[in-house]
Amino acid sequence: MQLVQTPREALLKPLSTVAGIVERRHTLPILANILLRKEAGRVSFIATDLEVQITTHADFGVGQDSESLTVAAKKLVDILRALPDTGDVRLSTASGKLAVQAGKSRFSLQTLAATEFPTMTQPDRWDVSLTLPRKTLKHLFNMAHFAMAQQDIRYYLNGMLMVFEPGMLRAVATDGHRLAHCSTPADGIAARHEVIVPRKTVLEMQRLLDDSEDPVTIDVAPGQIRFSFGHVELVSKLVEGKFPDFNRVIPTNYTRHFDVSREILQGSLQRAAILTTDKFRSVRLQLGQNLLKISSTNAEQEEAQEEIDIDYSHESLDVGFNVSYLLDFLSNVKAETVRWSIMPDANASALITLPDDEAFKYVVMPMRI
Repeated sequence: MQLVQTPREALLKPLSTVAGIVERRHTLPILANILLRKEAGRVSFIATDLEVQITTHADFGVGQDSESLTVAAKKLVDILRALPDTGDVRLSTASGKLAVQAGKSRFSLQTLAATEFPTMTQPDRWDVSLTLPRKTLKHLFNMAHFAMAQQDIRYYLNGMLMVFEPGMLRAVATDGHRLAHCSTPADGIAARHEVIVPRKTVLEMQRLLDDSEDPVTIDVAPGQIRFSFGHVELVSKLVEGKFPDFNRVIPTNYTRHFDVSREILQGSLQRAAILTTDKFRSVRLQLGQNLLKISSTNAEQEEAQEEIDIDYSHESLDVGFNVSYLLDFLSNVKAETVRWSIMPDANASALITLPDDEAFKYVVMPMRI
């Protein structure tokens, strides 16, 4: 039975969208597959890792029949990418296999039954439902994702807190050493809800979202969140646990501030980072009269020194930071200038913000040098 006939790129686009979450290492063989479901002219592609499920739709089915099967995601995508971009690609089934034909090329892939594919059950009712421009949600994720923990034993830190409150949507991430917070106005939220979105879901959404004004709908239910945009639907389980109170972490009483060019600071830190010790990645920041000195050393007694002119007239301060934490922030921010707020205590955290932007806050704990 013929299922699909369409140009290679038209078929590759939805397949590439869903195949991104397919794990190379999996506990069940069918998790390496994607579910292909055809109902008349409408074709759906579904992939899951049991925690996240992505579905895309396209209208290039052939005939009025219905058919469902699963096939190895990586093999099918690799074949399509390797085919020349000439003529149509045809997918058809026979004897439990999927045939891929394009020009004089023909491939036969093993399939597994669609009934074995573990699709996620979605609730009948969602507690929260709102719509944002795609670029707004992508910006929200971009400004906080880098502070998420990776494989932390405190599993609730391996994700991003999303706070839904009347008139506002917040994204917060922390690994215990730093915290990033970003907010955006949002309509359609009746009551406050807090959910922790898994790290993989956040990174996948950043990959899929574009910088357009086209809408993305966010729906939240107990234990589940759904993002719908264009022909894509991503459903994810939520992380259970109590996220730290971010309001207690973000300082509000700092009186010493200085602004610095993001590009100049980033360049200085990148150069100083070359001579840091791999394990600790520490750089030393020394604040003096209208001057910021950045230095680093390593086990070989090598040293780097940088100086940046700034507008600073408070007492001097000598403090250390993990340079990776600072560079993560600077590489994700698009502003020309960043603002530091500090205390005269080398053990106090630093607050980094953007001038004239109350939506973003980044808190970094210092290191002992």
